[in-house]
Amino acid sequence: MIEKGHSSLSVGAQCRLLSISRSWFYYAPRGETAMNLDLKLLLDKQFPETSFYGVRQMTWHLQNEGHAVNQKRIRRPMRLMRLMPIYQKPDTSRPARGYKTYPYLLGGLRVERPNQVWCADINYLPMRKGFLYLVAVMDWFTRKVLAWRISNTLKVDFCVEALKRLSTASARPRSCTRIRAASSRPSHGPTG
Repeated sequence: MIEKGHSSLSVGAQCRLLSISRSWFYYAPRGETAMNLDLKLLLDKQFPETSFYGVRQMTWHLQNEGHAVNQKRIRRPMRLMRLMPIYQKPDTSRPARGYKTYPYLLGGLRVERPNQVWCADINYLPMRKGFLYLVAVMDWFTRKVLAWRISNTLKVDFCVEALKRLSTASARPRSCTRIRAASSRPSHGPTG
């Protein structure tokens, strides 16, 4: 909207009419330097391999590879690229108030043979963009994975699929009735 060679209005007068500063008109934004672009490329290649590296560890890693960087030089591009390290947060094992603690049903049970007790666990697998969720059903004695499924959402469907696949593939554990009977008894506080 501002014309440099206007016949009657100077650049300053045009800026005042538009309520903008004259320095804004002359300002030419500078892009990223070549060093910053190279650094972003390095971070983009390294972060998926070591997604648990924060600013300090990434700085140390790049310094060991011969790059002259410090923590401030790494912190800015990691923040711009929204790279957040994956690490365990503090106090994750403390239950919330009012959270029901379930009894340990295998207390006192000696697991001595295969197919006596099964266990299941859900875990997440970090990917470049997001997570995949893995459910696995294992035999407690042999540690053999009996069934597993992967899903990109944490819905119950893939867990049920793993259990259905398991029920068609092999017999259920012999101590299922004992665990079900133990779980129906009233709990007298946490037992493990």
